[in-house]
Amino acid sequence: MRIGQQPGGHGFAGGPGFGADDQGHAVEATTPAASAPRRAFALFLAYVALTKPRVIELLLVTTIPAMLLADRGHVNPWLILTTLFGGMLAAASANTLNMVVDADIDKVMKRTEKRPLARGAMPVSHALIFGLVLGVFSFFWLWATTNLLSGVLAVVTICFYIFVYTLVLKRRTSQNVVWGGAAGCMPVMIGWSAVTGTIGWQALVMFLVIFLWTPPHTWALMLRYKEDYQAANVPMLPAVASETQVTKHIVLYAWATVAATLALAPGSGIVYAVVAVASGAWFLVVAHRLYAGVRAGTPVKPLKLFILSNEYLALVFCGLAVDSVLGWQTLAQIFS
Repeated sequence: MRIGQQPGGHGFAGGPGFGADDQGHAVEATTPAASAPRRAFALFLAYVALTKPRVIELLLVTTIPAMLLADRGHVNPWLILTTLFGGMLAAASANTLNMVVDADIDKVMKRTEKRPLARGAMPVSHALIFGLVLGVFSFFWLWATTNLLSGVLAVVTICFYIFVYTLVLKRRTSQNVVWGGAAGCMPVMIGWSAVTGTIGWQALVMFLVIFLWTPPHTWALMLRYKEDYQAANVPMLPAVASETQVTKHIVLYAWATVAATLALAPGSGIVYAVVAVASGAWFLVVAHRLYAGVRAGTPVKPLKLFILSNEYLALVFCGLAVDSVLGWQTLAQIFS
């Protein structure tokens, strides 16, 4: 199979490997004549890049619908804004600390060689302190503006992403993305708990949707960059398995993802159900086409599925948000 060349896309995180264009592009001054403001601005951009701001989009796409579903038929703008800010701080902390741990392999991989620490934009110790401060601030912010459970969940997310995924799983098993992806599922739990102070079954199903979505989304990207992971000796599935095996797993997880979105239907309404079915069919068609192309030995573009998976998840959760704001009867109520 020939993997078609295509510009890299970008993914969400929570989980592992969740983006392809998150390394940052701050231009640093290289001559003594460069002005101090320009150097300061370049350093500012480098710190912003540490947080992987585009990856944080997952927070927006999933947290808001989770909060709207938890408070179905009502909208509390202030609570949404404060929860999003606290969640963004937690995600920024996790992403920064991830770059600290992975600074060595980021230098080896072409996809990540321009990340701030890989190109020496600032000392690693400064990035470590920055990441820790963001994490501490996120906990106290969420505790003060929402509740203690949301703050604790944010800390658990950061610790899981760094200590379980980055330090243990990532460099030891090809199933790293599967289990490490749990970190990227936590925004829905934080959003739900911010509204209710508890964790309901709907939050667990939303967690499962993102958990199952993460592997096919990430593996599609890694098919494009598998040589990078091989060079860095990181056993991502596409780097250690055949393309047929990888795309077969993508199809299986795609089916599981769509099934999980349908499991949420009883707690939502007809709008969400229609969006989940239609977008799920679209997602499955593209996944099967990728698998069929690999088996037939024809040129394929896995990044097409990677980009589509972002759009698919956005459609599902936007449909959930609209359905929740409308506040119509849930399917469980209609058929009870």
